[in-house]
Amino acid sequence: MSIPQTEQKKRSSMQTNKKILTVVGVILIAANLRAPITSVGPVFSSIRDDLGISNTLAGTIPTAILFTFALFSPFAPKITRRFSMELTLFMSIALLFVGIGIRSFGRVDTLFLGTVIIGSSIAICNVLLPSFIKHHFANKLGLMTGLYAVSMNLFGAIGSGISAPISSSLGFGWSGSLGCWGILTLLTMIFWVPKLRNNQESLDFFRIENKKRPISLWRSKLAWNVTLFMGSQSFVFFTVISWIPEILETKGLNAHEGGWMLSLMQLSMLPATFIVPILAGRFSKQQILVWISFLLLVVGLMGILYGVSFLIPLWMIMIGIGIGMAFSLAMMFFSLRTKNTQEAAELSGMAQSLGYLLAAIGPILFGWLHDITYHWTVPLFMLIFISVIILITGVNSGKNVYVTSAK
Repeated sequence: MSIPQTEQKKRSSMQTNKKILTVVGVILIAANLRAPITSVGPVFSSIRDDLGISNTLAGTIPTAILFTFALFSPFAPKITRRFSMELTLFMSIALLFVGIGIRSFGRVDTLFLGTVIIGSSIAICNVLLPSFIKHHFANKLGLMTGLYAVSMNLFGAIGSGISAPISSSLGFGWSGSLGCWGILTLLTMIFWVPKLRNNQESLDFFRIENKKRPISLWRSKLAWNVTLFMGSQSFVFFTVISWIPEILETKGLNAHEGGWMLSLMQLSMLPATFIVPILAGRFSKQQILVWISFLLLVVGLMGILYGVSFLIPLWMIMIGIGIGMAFSLAMMFFSLRTKNTQEAAELSGMAQSLGYLLAAIGPILFGWLHDITYHWTVPLFMLIFISVIILITGVNSGKNVYVTSAK
């Protein structure tokens, strides 16, 4: 009897190790999804001056990323129909490695070509990772989504913090600073190679999934609510990231202090991005979390608009927690509002494609409103209005129904 028991223990140990490695794999991929983007901002002026390009042309770099997200997100579920999800994620990370390398050549054409390649690879990973989590961790959706969100945002914050020192203090220049993130990408690729051994098993599973009756998300009100919720929270996040330091200068803070307030906002997102998915996974309905996110956003934005200067750190923390909650809920809705991994990938693709397209408009519209009014009041009230959309679509998305059954 001892031999079968020993064999069973070995199999159990192998399954546990496999799960642990899969968790680490998710964390590593998530770590690559923001840092190659957030590391650009701190060396923005160096890129512009070194390449001799205008502010307008340089300003299209972050916008190009968002438009690339919108363009390539719908293709991610279709790619998994031909390849397995593991292989698709691996190829996307490999493409990211190539994009980082091309962007670091130090020329205008390679800068934008590399940016497009980086955006397309991250877009595919953005769409597929929630579906991958649903497939491998159906009973721990909240915990795994929390780890995924924390890893992504933590490394995004690290990217913002160390980019300039690597460029100037270490003498790597902007191209070397941006190229350093290829090391993390390469390590992720190496780690994922063993997971490709299960490629045929995974491919067979998703082929079975794809034979199920196709869903029409474009006719689903719930899918549109999830999409608008995703887009609205991204609209607020990317607009705040782009403009808040300049707004704070009118409140008496210098550029250095404004940058620290932006970092404070990003760091305050981290606890929310970990805790909220766990809570959302335990609740049958998520409306209460949507309400808390909405109230934090509105109070924080009103505080920036009308509050006293010494409370600005409090307003930034509230905005950060509110955005972090909304982002985490958006990631959870892809899994909670679908019945299987294919539906999750399709919903994620739709929501992120249209959502990032909406987000790309945010910083431009915000700046235009400031140009025509010469004040920050109207632009900030626009963000409050978008927060109301977050509330309405979030409450509808938080209902305990599926995109295939919701009326």
